[in-house]
Amino acid sequence: MPSLELTVAPLELPLVHTFTIARSSESIARTALVRLRWGTIEALGESSPSPRYNESVESVMSGLHARTLGDDPYALDALLDGLPPAQRCGLDVALHDCIGKDVDRPLWRLLGLDPTLTPLTSFTIGIAAIDEMVAKVREVGRHPVIKIKLGAGEEIETIAAIRTVYRGMIRVDANEAWTAETAVAILRELERFEIEFCEQPIPAGTPERLRWIRERTSIPIVTDEDSKDANDLLALAGCVDGINVKLVKCGGIRGALEMIHTARALNLKVMLGCMVESAILSTAAAHLSPLVDWADLDGPFLVARDPFAGMTYDAGQIVLPAGPGLGVVEKAPAA
Repeated sequence: MPSLELTVAPLELPLVHTFTIARSSESIARTALVRLRWGTIEALGESSPSPRYNESVESVMSGLHARTLGDDPYALDALLDGLPPAQRCGLDVALHDCIGKDVDRPLWRLLGLDPTLTPLTSFTIGIAAIDEMVAKVREVGRHPVIKIKLGAGEEIETIAAIRTVYRGMIRVDANEAWTAETAVAILRELERFEIEFCEQPIPAGTPERLRWIRERTSIPIVTDEDSKDANDLLALAGCVDGINVKLVKCGGIRGALEMIHTARALNLKVMLGCMVESAILSTAAAHLSPLVDWADLDGPFLVARDPFAGMTYDAGQIVLPAGPGLGVVEKAPAA
């Protein structure tokens, strides 16, 4: 069999708007673009590492370039064993794309999933001045679900202003910005605005404090930073309503499947999320979306010039590509 040949390079993605959350801001997202060649097959992968988890584009590149791959893309356990999550994510996605292309089947079909059962995805609005956030919501138009980043103050005023122009479903995400006491006070005020759930209100690491918050508000609580991989979930059972699964946190497709099935066994709802990334990684996650309750796969919405095309949207619902593997294609360079 031909050898597996791997290249990894940084990918810069200019954004439509500067994207700000409680702890950081960016106008150009950087990810690691993985290209895997096996004979005549060219497969794609991507990783969007975050310094929040002590990984970077550079660490992904150096780690994967040092990896010996051999000649069998189906040897997933051996190829992925021991890699940190962001490195494992990039290689895992590329291997699944390669396998799908080898058998000429889309990933959702290899997993036995029904592509008509994909959920709606939210569209994320980053932190800015209230009038800017309202203007961004107006740009969204009739998209049925939005997620509002909070954590910089004026939370009640922000949601109140947005509710004057938007009647769809609203989720909020504090990215660990609040204390438990502040979270309860804010969420009780937000209850009148019909909030679907609140994501990661307090710093990760204290599930019992999440339980304390959940017992004092009617708004469901969903984790993100507290739910990196399947090993984190037992401690969260009974403390929160759901978890956010991101491929780059848990190590790719295989790690995400492990998280989803573990969460179901613990009676936790599941959301599929993403970082700011290209269509490669967002589409890889989208192939799993028939298995989950919620999706926040809006990377392609946020990127101004994405060099790749994959999943699409129909009135907010994820539409999976029919092509083999991920079904992601590279766009022709702009003239």
